Amino acid sequence: MWGLKGCMQASFPGVVISGSGLFRPADVITNDELVTAFNAYADRQNALHADAIVAGTHQALTHSSVEFIEKASGIRQRFVLEKSGVLDPARMYPRFEPRGDDQLSLMAEIAVDAARQALADAGVSGEQVDAVICASANMQRAYPAMAIEIQQALGARGFGFDMNVACSSATFAIEQATNALRCGTARCVVVVNPEITSAHLEWRDRDCHFIFGDVCTALVLQRSDEVPSGRGFEVLGTQLVTQFSNNIRNNFGFMNRAEDRDPKDRDLTFYQEGRKVFKEVVPMAAAHIEAHLAALSLAPAQVRRFWLHQANQGMNQLVIKKLVGADAGSEVAPLILDRYANTASAGSVIAFHEYRGDLQAGDLGVICSFGAGYSIGSVVVRKR
Repeated sequence: MWGLKGCMQASFPGVVISGSGLFRPADVITNDELVTAFNAYADRQNALHADAIVAGTHQALTHSSVEFIEKASGIRQRFVLEKSGVLDPARMYPRFEPRGDDQLSLMAEIAVDAARQALADAGVSGEQVDAVICASANMQRAYPAMAIEIQQALGARGFGFDMNVACSSATFAIEQATNALRCGTARCVVVVNPEITSAHLEWRDRDCHFIFGDVCTALVLQRSDEVPSGRGFEVLGTQLVTQFSNNIRNNFGFMNRAEDRDPKDRDLTFYQEGRKVFKEVVPMAAAHIEAHLAALSLAPAQVRRFWLHQANQGMNQLVIKKLVGADAGSEVAPLILDRYANTASAGSVIAFHEYRGDLQAGDLGVICSFGAGYSIGSVVVRKR
């Protein structure tokens, strides 16, 4: 019979998340360090434009503060691949060395690190992998696909492809991996989420200079009949939705030079209407999760753990309150945001990676991400 995504198979095998991995950069930027750098930058700019500020033709930059950052987001620090450039008031973005075409790219390097951890956790080798999906909010290049480079470095067979659904990329990729396994086009899939967000963040904007951090997560998904009993998390269902919005955007792309754009134009890095996003996405995310669970004949109260997207502490607080009346940061909905900041698509997977070990057989969990687009993806799992 016909089933998921047009696959023809008599019955669908179960799918298990059998391993996870996390690459975390060595460099940390605390809020104190970030505020010191930003305020020095603001002072430099205000001095440079002093006459225009007095004349009213240029707006003075306002200082940031640790209190402002923590109240607005709940973030206390972030990991980055390179901090000296970010903290240089004359630069305010990271310094990366260019690599030749014969060298492993930076994004592939961190993805391979996380993927190897996940493979070790799953107890499988790179040669057993049939597909690699590289899902990220920001790709290092257009082509060749990052996934194919990662596939080669892992010694994997089969195929690889890239996908971008902003901060929902990881959950959307989990559905694609699940479908491939159920359809029989793969028996073992690696999903990697390399997020070098420091390169696309506007560190010179007080409203968002604290939001993002760099990491890479990885998951191994396999057919359930190839995973020993009692190991991993069975995927009970996935559900995706998108609804167009301009409230989170980044206009950087290959067409910019054809438009004779200034490469430093503000809209070529991350920007958002934060209050609108908060107001609109919270009810959407809560309703999405509740509807997904209902489709599986489950209720939110039956879920042992929610691994939610890690963008804003207040946002997670309202989502989890709407669902089960719990607090963000409790064992029901753990937070990693304070230590990692917003890591785009990787956030909910970091939460899963770090807060899954205490679940018992039969316990239910929901991995959910939400982001630009708008896009929302949810994955309902059960501990085996």
